[in-house]
Amino acid sequence: MTMRLREDLPTLPRRRLLTDVGGGFGAIAASAWLAGEAAAALPGRGLEGLHHPAKARRVIQLFMNGGASPMDTFDYKPALERLDGQMLGPTEKPEGFTAAAGAVMKSPFAFARHGESGRWVSSVFPHQAGIVDRLTFLMAMTSTSNVHGPASYMMNTGFTLPGFPCLGAWISYGLGSISDELPEFVVLPDPRGLPYNQKANFTAGFLPARHQGTVIDAGASEPVPDLFASEAYGFARGQADRDTRDALHRINRWHAARHPADSRLEARLAAGELAARMQLSAPEAFDLASETRGTHAAYGLDRPETEDFGRRCLLARRLIERGTRFVQVWSGPQGAVNNWDNHGNIQTELPPMALSVDQPITALVKDLEARGLLADTLVVWSTEFGRTPFAQGSLGRDHNGGSFVTWLTGAGVKPGVAHGASDELGYQAAEGTTSCYDLHATILHLLGIDHERLTFRTAGIDRRLTDVHGHVIGEVLA
Repeated sequence: MTMRLREDLPTLPRRRLLTDVGGGFGAIAASAWLAGEAAAALPGRGLEGLHHPAKARRVIQLFMNGGASPMDTFDYKPALERLDGQMLGPTEKPEGFTAAAGAVMKSPFAFARHGESGRWVSSVFPHQAGIVDRLTFLMAMTSTSNVHGPASYMMNTGFTLPGFPCLGAWISYGLGSISDELPEFVVLPDPRGLPYNQKANFTAGFLPARHQGTVIDAGASEPVPDLFASEAYGFARGQADRDTRDALHRINRWHAARHPADSRLEARLAAGELAARMQLSAPEAFDLASETRGTHAAYGLDRPETEDFGRRCLLARRLIERGTRFVQVWSGPQGAVNNWDNHGNIQTELPPMALSVDQPITALVKDLEARGLLADTLVVWSTEFGRTPFAQGSLGRDHNGGSFVTWLTGAGVKPGVAHGASDELGYQAAEGTTSCYDLHATILHLLGIDHERLTFRTAGIDRRLTDVHGHVIGEVLA
């Protein structure tokens, strides 16, 4: 839209023009805000779904960055003990492997059955072993890539190339916000660094930019930086701060009206408006001191090994409790250390990673259940691919997209069941194979969205999260 002034009209002073034009757009924004407030007051907002009744209202995704080893965590393979040391792998280095395949290597960790379901769980997850009857396992997940970047893109966006919207962005686009006081899509990365692909895992791609993930540094003194003016600038607080926001709001709305095709402008406006509202909501949401000492201990905030991930899991619960629809919690940065990419020595590299997340994840599931939130919240534990049953070097494991494990719990899924199975070595999916497309289709289904009908037209193509693939995994639905 292009705005022009008629030459036969009296000329308005610049300040008056900006005030009048901005005021008009401000009224439009206020109308939309008030309409949102009215909708928020309706029972079950966000649970009705887009295409069919929803089982889930919000999602917490726990992403183990680097490729968590299935045969050392949830996929017990006794054949690895029997065949340990034998050269049964591919004789030529497969694409994506970082080294030639070594001998079959048994897991160095003990496995035991747990719960009424009798699920096998490794000793590295003693806490999650206690909640297996609440979990729903996908035992034969696969990826078309065993390279971190493309595989991480695939698990987050459904494509191995950059530029496509991620799951959280599609959910935000399809369902909108539950609350006007907090972002609908929040990302809590590992404080040691961002994952492979950096912020591209949280992108809105070609969707309107406002649907991208809001990255929060949970460990910082100010998780949302610059939300308030510095104490050094007292003149910028109080009424002066409000007057400044109002003036910027009017100018930005006027500018956005002149460039309607640029969604980044609308995203900046929405972010600024949200930041103003978050001045009231964010301090309370991020204040973990209001939680009981028992809650802190349950999440592991009193132990250095679990304090960070526990803090972010607790914050995830507080955010979804207050209206955030999708929260993604990452374990591990990109790189060769401090993540789930255990090339060097599975015996020494996996245990500290497992220790850092095991208690917090278990506390999160139990806490959600105790508060009645698990009834309409879906929790997803995922990674970008698995690892080889063959040794890399002497004690490490290489990348493997052939089979890995994902689990879900909460709204709409059958607890205590498993779908699919890998072969006897855990190298390739053998039955009930599922992919990111199926996982995404199932998550959207639980949110009341038909994955084939949630589309966005760009470059002449009706794009969707699941591309031309994907089936809802009916076997795990309650």
